Amino acid sequence: MTLRPDTYRLHNGEKATAQFSTTEYETRLAGLRAIMATAGVKAVIFTSMHSIAYYSGFLYCAFGRPYGLVVTATENVTISAGIDAGQPWRRSFGDNITYTDWQRDNFWRAVRSVAGENSAIGYEGDHLTLDQHGKLVAFLSPSSLTDLSMAVMQQRMHKSPAELALIREGARIADIGGYAIRDAVKLGQREIDIAMAGRDAMELAIAAAFPDAEYRDSWVWFQSGLNTDGAHNPVTSRKLQKGDILSLNSFPMISGYYTALERTMFAGSVDPTSLSIWQANIAAHEYGISLLKPGMRCSDVTHKINAFLEERDLLQYRSFGYGHSFGILSHYYGREAGLELREDVDTVLEPGMVVSMEPMLTIPHGQAGAGGYREHDILIINDDGNDNITGYPYGPDFNIIG
Repeated sequence: MTLRPDTYRLHNGEKATAQFSTTEYETRLAGLRAIMATAGVKAVIFTSMHSIAYYSGFLYCAFGRPYGLVVTATENVTISAGIDAGQPWRRSFGDNITYTDWQRDNFWRAVRSVAGENSAIGYEGDHLTLDQHGKLVAFLSPSSLTDLSMAVMQQRMHKSPAELALIREGARIADIGGYAIRDAVKLGQREIDIAMAGRDAMELAIAAAFPDAEYRDSWVWFQSGLNTDGAHNPVTSRKLQKGDILSLNSFPMISGYYTALERTMFAGSVDPTSLSIWQANIAAHEYGISLLKPGMRCSDVTHKINAFLEERDLLQYRSFGYGHSFGILSHYYGREAGLELREDVDTVLEPGMVVSMEPMLTIPHGQAGAGGYREHDILIINDDGNDNITGYPYGPDFNIIG
């Protein structure tokens, strides 16, 4: 009988061109190792897509299998399933170990080969499941366990110059998607057809701007009528009708980095009540942008916009927080929850942070002006205030189509 190994190294082909420089990844890992030293951690085990991608450049496709990154004082090794062959190694900054599925839990045997046993271990408490936590303890017998999820999130919240350059490109490409969507808006056209036009335009633009990247996960939510009431409502085959409120949402994804453009639009015409609500939400959007500057607390920004809307008797229609961080995140992985414009977040804005401003009002079906109104810009906090990197226009002068 042929011996089937638990793990092996498949260094197939040559390393791919990474999204960021060697210096960039070394700086991120140095920051992580400083966090580990402060926490008294000897090895950290990452299991989330966003943390693994941040420190290694490898963005995994789980498909029901565990993936990881183990970082020690001297090593950084991604752990991947055999189904992916050499791709994880080619896309990882550092080493890679492949685990086989000849027997259950070879993933943890691979982790143990790097992290060792009876050591002080760091992990992501906001991602590791109870089942996998039990296996970590069983296979590694750690001397201590420390949740590092908050500390590494705070590291990710402060963007490097290289990250800011990529995010700027993402915002530019989101605008390209927005213009393609606008061109596709016609009465009788389906939401799905309009969404595909925006997605195709963005993917072509990403491929042109980043010829060495992998291409995945860019998407568009284009909503109409009642379907605009939620920010994350999926696309349908509904056909546009005259007077419909529309919601444009384009999301280019570049090597795991998310950017977004979101705009309220109307098909053909807008009634007076809807126009007044739209203009009030735009006023809140502009006021919110003016508040985004170093030294402001996220909660204070939120309270000020709340007061602004309450004065106009619109606060009861607010849907969610007024903005969030950008970086390695997506609609199905990642979130820098420490940098959201909400009442319960007291993070102080600092230069190098990136945050959206996106007030949304949802007027219930059956009321005058019914629908969801949302504008969304991306702001880089600088020394004096912010730099708005979203270029697509908002408001009725440009976004009443047809």
